[in-house]
Amino acid sequence: MKLILSTSNLLDAGSSIRRDPTQKSNAELVSSFRANFAAHSHPQTNGSSSNGVSKQPPSRTNYKAWTHMAPDGRQELECPKLDFEHSALQEEREQYDITVKLFYLPGAPTENRATQTKEAVKLVLKELHMPSIDLLIISFPGIYFDEEEDCPDKISTRGPVEAEPEPLESQIETWKTLEALHEEGVVKKLGIAEFGHDRLVSFLERTTIRPSVDQINLRDCCSVPKKLLVLAKSRGIELLVHNDSSNVLPRGTLRELLGPGDEGAGVLAEPTKTGEKRKSLHGEQVKNGDADGEGLKGEVQPLWVVKYTAVVKNRGVVENKGYFAVAELSG
Repeated sequence: MKLILSTSNLLDAGSSIRRDPTQKSNAELVSSFRANFAAHSHPQTNGSSSNGVSKQPPSRTNYKAWTHMAPDGRQELECPKLDFEHSALQEEREQYDITVKLFYLPGAPTENRATQTKEAVKLVLKELHMPSIDLLIISFPGIYFDEEEDCPDKISTRGPVEAEPEPLESQIETWKTLEALHEEGVVKKLGIAEFGHDRLVSFLERTTIRPSVDQINLRDCCSVPKKLLVLAKSRGIELLVHNDSSNVLPRGTLRELLGPGDEGAGVLAEPTKTGEKRKSLHGEQVKNGDADGEGLKGEVQPLWVVKYTAVVKNRGVVENKGYFAVAELSG
């Protein structure tokens, strides 16, 4: 079964999930998913009893009441139910600069990247009611923009490494899907993330359509290496600094978000034992349901996360921002 997670527009959700400029994007991702799940899974109350004493927090409703299973036989569960009836943007297409960043997650099968990429782009376009995006950046698992000899302190700040960089062949095969989207006019510009000089040289030798952007995370420590600056300038590649977490959905995060705990959404069943070991680096085993037999059972494998931002060009104002994530639940 496929699980489709969504945040809706973060700008409509209140200040509780607005990201601090210094905050990593995985913190924003987790808090925005949790807030959206809570908004749908807990009934609204007036918050006080007749004598003015605050009531206990409302109990969580069964996940089946606020999620949606595809009606045509496809094993797809939307968390929460998606609603694409109304446009998320108010102006015409030419008024917006729409940027999408797609994170491929550790442990997900690379042979399905073409389908995953097209699905991610399609969800964003349906959410925004737009025919195209301006920039699509992809982030491969296990790649960090690290220059040890110039900035050794950076290594300790990047968090746990859950995957080794995948072979160049796999990255090039994935890039072909992006090139096709560019040729179809769905994506105007393509970008990559965390590519240093040597990796970028090897990548450029194998691509038909070059990336327009290389997005790098300096983590407030290093300047951009001169070799990379020279290479990017000679190839017409824009270097952009960002504050995204390379490990956007760390191991255990999805289990906490969807599990039966106090801060979980109650979509997944209680595991047999607390702290049960996972089968794989990014997958988790869920064997038994809770006392009431609620919650889905199986192993959950996160596949990808996509972040989208729509900025009004003439005002430089972000009008819509959000995330989608997809995971596979196997029995």
